[in-house]
Amino acid sequence: MSTSTNTATRFKMVEYSDASPEVKSIYDETMADLGVPFVLNWFKCQGSNPVLLRGNWAKLKTTMLLGNVPFVLKQLIIYNISKAKGCMYCAQAHGAIADSLSKTLTGDDNVRLTQNMDSNFIPSSYKTAISVVTRAALNPKEVADEDFESLREDGYSDSEIIELMALADLTNMVNTIADISGIRIDNELMETR
Repeated sequence: MSTSTNTATRFKMVEYSDASPEVKSIYDETMADLGVPFVLNWFKCQGSNPVLLRGNWAKLKTTMLLGNVPFVLKQLIIYNISKAKGCMYCAQAHGAIADSLSKTLTGDDNVRLTQNMDSNFIPSSYKTAISVVTRAALNPKEVADEDFESLREDGYSDSEIIELMALADLTNMVNTIADISGIRIDNELMETR
């Protein structure tokens, strides 16, 4: 029985074994760059359109994996925005990633940062960034000059502020695709929770 179509989603789920060589190549990149041994459902639901998949992967990779803003902060921001917007797939996926990185801030494998976003383990500069970028994603017109100044006061450079604001855009994109497609959280990610 082929598993290439998941009837619980609105888009065809293209499994690795059923993917074209071009799509397999993109899938291989996502697994290597994200450090996971499986293809995330978020990518599988775009496997029928290699042009879109390549573009969305490039945007996600550039915004989420590259730059100077710490990866754990990026995950906390994406988690927080996704949770606020009610995107369960992205909140669960990025929450699992953020929680797997909690030790970098806490020194403890058992602490899950997403369970207490007000925790003292989260630096105040991170809390400022999470708050401002979440507002930028939810209500971009409400972000004021004072918000940018507060980021600068917390030590973020202009380059890092642009990087942070790009996370608002990225999260809106990944949330939209996840919600429209109807994908469910990956079993492999749920095992880490």
